[in-house]
Amino acid sequence: MNLKKLLSAVLAALMIMSLAACGGQPGGEASKAPADPSEPADVGDVANDPKVTLVYAEVNPLDTIVGQTASEFKRLVEEKSGGSITIDVRASGVLGSENDVLDAIIGGDDSIDMSRISAFALTSYGAEKSVLLSLPFAFESRDHWWAFANSELAAEFLNEPQEIGLPLRGIFYGEEGFRHFFANKPVSSIEDLKGMKIRVSNDPIMNGMVESLGASPTVVSFGELYSALNTGVCDAAEQPIANYKSNAFPEVANNLILDGHTLGAIQCVITDTAWAKLTPAQQAVIMEAGKEVQKFNQELSQSAEDEVLQQLRDEGCNVVDVTDKGPWQEACSSAPAIKEAIDKQADLYQKILDMKP
Repeated sequence: MNLKKLLSAVLAALMIMSLAACGGQPGGEASKAPADPSEPADVGDVANDPKVTLVYAEVNPLDTIVGQTASEFKRLVEEKSGGSITIDVRASGVLGSENDVLDAIIGGDDSIDMSRISAFALTSYGAEKSVLLSLPFAFESRDHWWAFANSELAAEFLNEPQEIGLPLRGIFYGEEGFRHFFANKPVSSIEDLKGMKIRVSNDPIMNGMVESLGASPTVVSFGELYSALNTGVCDAAEQPIANYKSNAFPEVANNLILDGHTLGAIQCVITDTAWAKLTPAQQAVIMEAGKEVQKFNQELSQSAEDEVLQQLRDEGCNVVDVTDKGPWQEACSSAPAIKEAIDKQADLYQKILDMKP
């Protein structure tokens, strides 16, 4: 090798060594791995992934427990992804009711990517395990619900859509408080519900429960419920306390009886189409944010509900406490649809009951 070639080789080697020391960037500074794993080195990588916007459907306003949960999920995902994922929360039912949204996305509509739904909403689409989460008085307290929601058994329930071939997967669980009846006329006991037209979603468990109380189940979409109560199409309905107030139902049905028949269990689902848009790192961000927002929801729900209930009392809502839920439980347990659901999955249902603290 002549002197000229030797000098060229030496210079090339020196340049390579220099670039390696500077992290591959001429004139740059050496990259440093963060000392604390909580300051993720991956965020830089995720931030450089293709930009994705996910439309998130929420039927309630943003000031409700579920609305605040959606906002926190948005914050967490966008922060953890370094901005490569944007969550576009469409609240107040602008995309339709829960069933409207589910019908659309299961039918192949890819304009909605995620939805917050009632945990039992998928029962109409063949999800049998989810039926157990809607049974009246299955959960006796919030602590009972969270013992389930934070368990390995809950993960099995979240995976059910994939198991039965629905184009969805569960991300996280939460709750919005126990559900109670409210009416456009005073209700002070279970007897007062007899003969009332009570709004239900098109769900066999809900229909069976209302019939067992001597009332008439009346299917009305959530978006039309205010008008239906105002015009007498239905006399009563049921919702968690925060949703009752945020949707202005006290204006047309100012009588609330705290029977707590069903826990307002919720879950968030993402479509397979949306999931496939994400890189593996972005998918990991979604699941990690789901774990964190589940804890957020757990901490928020009780305090938020207590505050709203006090506001309702202060504003003159006729709130009736139920001190003995025995007659309610006995009536609901007699409903054929409820007995059938329990008998069909007795062992699984018993596992849920056994988680009671």
